[in-house]
Amino acid sequence: MKGNVIVGQSGGPTAAINSSLAGVYRTAKDRGAKKVYGMLYGIQGLIQERYVDLSEHITTELDAELLKRTPAAYLGSCRYKLPEIHEDTEMYDRIFEILCKLEIEAFIYIGGNDSMDTIKKLSDYAIVKGHSCRFIGCPKTIDNDLALTDHTPGYGSAAKYIGTSVKEIIRDSLSQGYTSKGQVTIVEIMGRNAGWLTGAAALAKGEDCAGPDLIYLPELPFD
Repeated sequence: MKGNVIVGQSGGPTAAINSSLAGVYRTAKDRGAKKVYGMLYGIQGLIQERYVDLSEHITTELDAELLKRTPAAYLGSCRYKLPEIHEDTEMYDRIFEILCKLEIEAFIYIGGNDSMDTIKKLSDYAIVKGHSCRFIGCPKTIDNDLALTDHTPGYGSAAKYIGTSVKEIIRDSLSQGYTSKGQVTIVEIMGRNAGWLTGAAALAKGEDCAGPDLIYLPELPFD
């Protein structure tokens, strides 16, 4: 690697999003990147030329280890969806003008579905314009629903949270003691069209808990 790298975070933060950032920084430096820039507030911040040199913030191994354990999105996040290329070519020209100025060889975006959409659009534009910059998506979504990935960092910690929460709900319900009428508790779990998080409710089952009685997944029709 001869040029520089720029990395951004987008979408909802997870317990793993800063671990991904630390991994990107370490790998880029190991591959010989001169500088690793961080977008402040994702692609929306980059358009406003808001970025930092991460080398000034991650100066030791301890800094990298602490970053991995820092909650939320260290660089700041956004929920900004790029327009279609034919709708606003000036915006794409603006982005690539900034990338050229920073001598960016690789653009890495950490996020979920919309973030991967951003990477795809920028990559397509680079191909059309013959730009040499490489665009890489770093998968991160608790929904665990990104195509062509084995799993997405962020899902594991969210699944553990769901399993723990459902177990607590079951124990709370049992403690109410409504033995005559019984009690029905419905728990709604997010995940868009994917049932990975909902399925994680099964983790509540164990020696101390019977687990949920019924689990309804969006992939399977039910009444």
